Amino acid sequence: RNGAVDDIRIYTRPVSAIEVKALHSDKPLAELIASTARDEAGLTALRGYYFSAVDPEIRKATADLKILRQKLRQTIDGLRELPVMKEMDTPQPARILARGAYDQPTGDPLPRSTPSFLPAFPKDQPMNRLGLARWLTEPSHPLTARVQVNRVWQHFFGRGLVATTENFGSQGETPSHPELLDWLARDFISHGWDMKRLCRQIVLSATYSQDSRAAKELREKDPANILLAHGPAKRLSGEDLRDQALALSGLLQSTLGGPPAKPYLPDSASWKVLNSFVPDYKRDAAPGIYRRSLPPPGMLAFDVPGRDVCTVRRQQTNTPLQPLVMLNDPQFVEASRGLAIRMFKEGGVDLTARTRWLFRETLDREPTEAEMKLLTELFNDQLETFRKDATQAEAYLKVGDLKPPADIPAIDLAAATVLANAILNLDEAITLR
Repeated sequence: RNGAVDDIRIYTRPVSAIEVKALHSDKPLAELIASTARDEAGLTALRGYYFSAVDPEIRKATADLKILRQKLRQTIDGLRELPVMKEMDTPQPARILARGAYDQPTGDPLPRSTPSFLPAFPKDQPMNRLGLARWLTEPSHPLTARVQVNRVWQHFFGRGLVATTENFGSQGETPSHPELLDWLARDFISHGWDMKRLCRQIVLSATYSQDSRAAKELREKDPANILLAHGPAKRLSGEDLRDQALALSGLLQSTLGGPPAKPYLPDSASWKVLNSFVPDYKRDAAPGIYRRSLPPPGMLAFDVPGRDVCTVRRQQTNTPLQPLVMLNDPQFVEASRGLAIRMFKEGGVDLTARTRWLFRETLDREPTEAEMKLLTELFNDQLETFRKDATQAEAYLKVGDLKPPADIPAIDLAAATVLANAILNLDEAITLR
């Protein structure tokens, strides 16, 4: 404060130690160089001055080396580290923890062992994670195959043969069909734990192929369909609904490998920043990234759990928020526009042919005359609405990242997008029957 600068010197290179000393000394630089001791420290200082201020080739090589080191550092920082766990030569002793506190061990060390009510641990296997994995997949093990088969059954029927999929213990429910569960588990093991075969076996069964519609008397006696008297009827999961809409729109990126994309977020700016390194962001939901602190609201509405707690059995709810998400979420609006573009390009030359194509492509059946009348009226009503206010059509077509093609009139495309979105919201489109 209230100071003054007497002398300013600007250098375009690093200043050596000898030059710094000369700036604070009355002696000229040449005299300091001559008087520098020729020991190890002095020679190091002289070399630093020579490389920095005298030899231009070394200065250029030093600058190039600095750039290369910076690129190497950026490359190394960009590599993902994969933690690898390895068994210790001498395992640390395990003790009972007082109230579960890690810093309050009590009693003598506990031996490594498995529950006594399960098959004994093989004597020829090591008492480590590898041995545990082999013990769990032993053909005589009664639990692993049953748990896996039950989870696959729940995936297709909405309810496992053991309803408490996450709990096969004493506090869980008993199997509704114990003999079927045992047979599927033994068959699963005997065919090499073949998941594809198990899935094919279930979906081709007479039980799964039944009509999901049930008589009123049957629904009153068995509302949860525990006895499997009719086929399953359950709403698709949030991930399946998203992937279905993207697949129908032609936007789904099903390539394998590569970085995972992040779903749409309410703030479009942050969404674009998150996906700046993934151009093909419309990948299926399985490899997607979900933040614990910021889960996608659209998925939460469809009972997709957060990532803070492991969830084996999801809730199944039907709420007004779900159709609101499908009608307004950018992912579904954009997918509806992609499906509408396909309708114009693949559906035919007139409204009737295009509407039939759209209905058949989405629901895999022909529409009835009554359905065709309703869909045609919906399209014409929306067309008239957008004609009265073209700005609404323009704003609607800006939702999402898909650009509308120039060869399709904006008003027609907006009306067709509403039509496609309505069909995607039908019960047949969102419910597995």
